[in-house]
Amino acid sequence: MHFIPTTKNPGSSRFVRLSSRSAIVTFFLLLLALTAAGKSIKMVTSWFNPQYEGQGFHKVLVIGVTQDLEVRADFEDAMAAQIARPGMQTIPGNQILLRPDPKAKPDLNYLREQIRSYQIDAVVVSRLLKVDKKVTTVPSSTYVVPFPYYYSFYGYLGVVYPVVYDPGYTREDTTVRVETNVYATGKLDGDLVWTGISDSFNPKSAKKVADGLVKEVPKQMEKDGLLPKKSTSKERP
Repeated sequence: MHFIPTTKNPGSSRFVRLSSRSAIVTFFLLLLALTAAGKSIKMVTSWFNPQYEGQGFHKVLVIGVTQDLEVRADFEDAMAAQIARPGMQTIPGNQILLRPDPKAKPDLNYLREQIRSYQIDAVVVSRLLKVDKKVTTVPSSTYVVPFPYYYSFYGYLGVVYPVVYDPGYTREDTTVRVETNVYATGKLDGDLVWTGISDSFNPKSAKKVADGLVKEVPKQMEKDGLLPKKSTSKERP
């Protein structure tokens, strides 16, 4: 019995190249989607009251409205440190305000007394507006890769059109919207000076939302002229 030696089938390497190319394309598209979702927060809008004619602030109170007291304290500490400027003192709310039952309504008279007692001329307050969840279904797809004729017995029987299958999947995206307001306390009820709305995308925790706010909100305040830009070491003489 003689076996006929088989020759290397050029089609098989072509199939490997096409399959690899398809896999690379699928991976690249997935990478683009992950990169687009990688920006965890963006400022949606901001507004600086054109009618405000007050002077610069000297003492600013920072308040985070959340039922998680630990997240609140961390946020207030970090935001106060981030917006601090020379000649302006910032005070985290957790340093001078009581920490009552987080579900209880704030005592406004007590808050007014504290603001007056510490001579606070502005308040920065951030609160959750809403949480949106969106489910996106990405359908499956099949790439047909022609498989060439095999010049062998088994190749002849195995003539097929193999496919590269890209399974579909379902993705749930979460957007957390937060509003940050700045009030001047010169008048009894306070005047709105600046407001900004930010969206956080697929945050892993409330702390991640707070960290994003601390990073982006002061930048927007600088762009809008509410805060002077921080001097860097390169700018110092």
